[in-house]
Amino acid sequence: MNIFLTSIAEDRANLYRWASGLALFTIGYNVLEGLVSVFFGLDDETLALVGFGIDSFVEILSGIGVWHMVRRIRESGANGGDPDLFERRALQITGTAFYLLAIGLLITAALNIYARKQPDTTIWGIIVASISIAAMWILIKYKLAVGRRLGSEAILADAGCTKVCLNLSIVLLISSFAYEMTGIGDIDTAGAILISVFAFREGREAFMKSSGKGCSCRCAKDEEG
Repeated sequence: MNIFLTSIAEDRANLYRWASGLALFTIGYNVLEGLVSVFFGLDDETLALVGFGIDSFVEILSGIGVWHMVRRIRESGANGGDPDLFERRALQITGTAFYLLAIGLLITAALNIYARKQPDTTIWGIIVASISIAAMWILIKYKLAVGRRLGSEAILADAGCTKVCLNLSIVLLISSFAYEMTGIGDIDTAGAILISVFAFREGREAFMKSSGKGCSCRCAKDEEG
């Protein structure tokens, strides 16, 4: 009996290491993705890619909060519960940053439409989006697997919210590919506007979670259904 209980404890400890590792990987990936996206977005004057890159930087703040949450759950043995002070502050800063990003993208998009600006190329948008779609899909699968094994609603909710990043990548891929095919500059601007909508929703989500209302992302439930 003691051996069985020890095995269960070791399995849970291993799963929490996986959860922590996935959170750290998400942070590191967003750092790299943000740097590449902003650099090439500015160089090619593609607003959608710049917005996507800034969104990645904001996601780093969210990822730090998730990493802290995993540590808190592991140490307390709770299934999730309300966020502590560190998580609430991280979520509030993240939410504010997402709102500022949404506003900035909308203003810049309006100026681009007025000035009839268009990017030099969106090839890098296609490359970054394609890699991101693959990375986010893998992260979702592993986060769902770990969350289900642990029976953690908090980790499953994080997997659900990762789907937002996947959707953002799809928006970037479609807008970047469409621009390369047509050369219509407003397509890139439209992609940036859609990213601003996602950013606003992510900001609202962050403030909801900071007040203990939980994540409304449906991915985990959809995957289970």
